[in-house]
Amino acid sequence: MLTLISSRLRRTVVAVAALGATAVFVHPAGAAPAAATAPGSTTALSAPVSTAAWAAGTRAYLVIGAPGDTSALRTAVTNNGGTVFAHYDAIGVVVAHSASASFAATMRGVSGVQQVGATRTSDVPADAYNPALPATPAQTPTTLTESNRWDMTQIKADKAWAVSTGSAGVKVGVLDTGVDDLHQDIAPNFNAADSVSCAYGKADARTGAWRDVGTHGTHVAGTIAAAKNGKGVIGVAPGVKISSVRIAEPNTSMFFAENTICGFVWAGDHGFKVTNNSYYTDPWMFNCPDNADQAAIIEGVRRAQEYAENKGSLQVAAAGNSNYDLANKRTDTSSPNDSTPVTRTITNACIDIPTELPGVVTVAAMGNGSVKASYSNLGRNIIDVAAPGGDGASGVYSTMPGGKYGNMNGTSMASPHVAGVAALLASSDPGSTPADLRARLATQATDIACPSDSRCTGTTANNAFFGEGQVDALKAVGGTPPPGKYFENTTDVAIADNGTVESSLPVTGVNGNAPATLQVGVDIKHTYRGDLVLSLVAPDGTVYTLEDFPNSDSADNVAKTYTVNASSEVAAGTWKLRVRDVASQDTGKIDAWNLSF
Repeated sequence: MLTLISSRLRRTVVAVAALGATAVFVHPAGAAPAAATAPGSTTALSAPVSTAAWAAGTRAYLVIGAPGDTSALRTAVTNNGGTVFAHYDAIGVVVAHSASASFAATMRGVSGVQQVGATRTSDVPADAYNPALPATPAQTPTTLTESNRWDMTQIKADKAWAVSTGSAGVKVGVLDTGVDDLHQDIAPNFNAADSVSCAYGKADARTGAWRDVGTHGTHVAGTIAAAKNGKGVIGVAPGVKISSVRIAEPNTSMFFAENTICGFVWAGDHGFKVTNNSYYTDPWMFNCPDNADQAAIIEGVRRAQEYAENKGSLQVAAAGNSNYDLANKRTDTSSPNDSTPVTRTITNACIDIPTELPGVVTVAAMGNGSVKASYSNLGRNIIDVAAPGGDGASGVYSTMPGGKYGNMNGTSMASPHVAGVAALLASSDPGSTPADLRARLATQATDIACPSDSRCTGTTANNAFFGEGQVDALKAVGGTPPPGKYFENTTDVAIADNGTVESSLPVTGVNGNAPATLQVGVDIKHTYRGDLVLSLVAPDGTVYTLEDFPNSDSADNVAKTYTVNASSEVAAGTWKLRVRDVASQDTGKIDAWNLSF
């Protein structure tokens, strides 16, 4: 089992696979630098421009005033011991640098200044003034072929693709550690024209500035929109376009407030219909409004999110990996994470940014099945929807830099599933607003009842663990595949020790023989699946073995889609899923199964 770790990146341990090789990483790598800003602020440049020489002790601040012309704020910054690093006129935010310990206090007394806050408790890196481009990853062509993975079948994405893969006119922004745009499964859907680095809070539009210096952002991008090209994996919405907005800083993978502000403004100005945000804004896990610095962070990022939303962009964000009840906040022991964390008492007024900002879709993680992932944060009236994030050995498999693939677990992995479903919804209705998409995500979600856990308050329709429920890609694209081609049985059938059971599925309205690529979707809940032998029984009694699991396979459950050459069989009639249990002690049930012709 992979160990869970907590991180500002909302993911756990990583297993990376390339042509059978496996490696494990327990810390995300960093990301790289930035330069100018976007139309919502100053003009984006094609190369970074140094605004000043770096000096030890330089800190970053948000100086906030009325939206509009920030020239007076900028003049006040330079007159009071600071330099202007970036400015976002449309939202009234200036990113200032200063080595003066009295800078914030002095600026708070300036007329027209509404708020001032330090965004970090550590120095701004020297790299901010002369940012290096990230390395171009060498690519390893894959021999892996696409298959239906448990996370995609769990949200019925595999069935949705038969109806729609999404529109190339829909742009999804990945605000993260960057994206490997050269990856064979990402390159077909990558939108370089609208990709950028926002590290340090200034947009750097140089070619490759958006690239991943870790692994996290590339993994997220693949879950959203890996191409349906026969290679590796398929994303939830493999027909939409991906843009990378790298907001993590190199070496540390820190996501400071100015970086997030730059990312949201960029998203709004560049027409992103959806953004995915699988991180929290450093250095505070929770920002509290009674602290002047943190209050400015809340206001600055809130304005940027609101700006993006008013431009038509929906933000989707991970809820976090601490198994923490966001509706009952008491303490924070991990902040500030850029210096020395302290234990502090907090209240529900303190918020996790960006996931708890108004308008943002907050996503909890599920394991394999209708269960909350063990690490996922929760919260009544805070969690909006849930999606597969993986847990333990059941990881989410997706793209990794350099043409590789691997597993990760985390709410970081759940959020891009929701971003992908939102992109499918936007594809079906190009005129939809962020409010429309939020409402439809709630409507199409499948209700998940609370388990026997006192923390899960609420109803089956809306509760602290799953919010409105698990997203459903098939409903997002119109409800069902083409009539007469898809059949499902959701009636539970108990599997006893050393016994054989069958679940029947009548097929009608399909003429002629079954295809050579008959798809058999299986969802079985059973401890120690090495006990099981699965078969498909055709209407004439012919038996097709789906899988005889090795006796040593101690993993739980089966969530797979098998391909059967049933071209010699008449399609119409009653098909059966046969499950044989060949050992004692472990039992389970056929939860559901389906046939796609």
